[in-house]
Amino acid sequence: MYTLYWAPGSAAFAPHVLLEEIGAPYRLVPVDISRDKPRDPEYLEINPNGAVPTLIVDGRVVYEAAAICLWLNDRHPEAGMAPPPGDPARAHYYQWLVYMADTLQPAFQTNYYPGRFCKDERAFPAVKARAAERLAEIWGRLDAALDPGPWMLGDRLSICDHYIAMLSTWFEPQHKATIRIPRVERLFAHLAERPAVARTLAQHDMA
Repeated sequence: MYTLYWAPGSAAFAPHVLLEEIGAPYRLVPVDISRDKPRDPEYLEINPNGAVPTLIVDGRVVYEAAAICLWLNDRHPEAGMAPPPGDPARAHYYQWLVYMADTLQPAFQTNYYPGRFCKDERAFPAVKARAAERLAEIWGRLDAALDPGPWMLGDRLSICDHYIAMLSTWFEPQHKATIRIPRVERLFAHLAERPAVARTLAQHDMA
């Protein structure tokens, strides 16, 4: 039995949908990640970063969404959510998952939390503006990588597709007006037809 600490609309979405795709038994434990509330001390003992998701199985704790996805795929190769070791496509599987976690997610964080990167509140608008430019650049590369698609790895579905779909739900209204990602939107529409994705979207109030 897996235990996933989560919050709706958070980075817990990708591991959550992967658990659904795998079909393994799991339970969800909600975590309040509101900006104006301190983290539960008991949760900080599990994950000192205070972020979600965190996964526990057999007494082992794993956090960071991409790491959880990689680990789950290693434990459940039968789910087919990752190319097997030795497959040439595995290189791009690693590449895109790490790119989204290390490059795209930090750009979102800079946009949402400028105070983490700059102490001068007068500079917050400039920090957010540069983050928005950075987001447009990164999304442009990801959207181009989906040509011809339909998936990040061409004709094979993987957790990379669930991960990019998750991140596409993080846009603020102004992003949607300036960032065009038609291939990502096409990917999301295809994914939403999958029962595992539909169930996860419903639990994250994004059905």
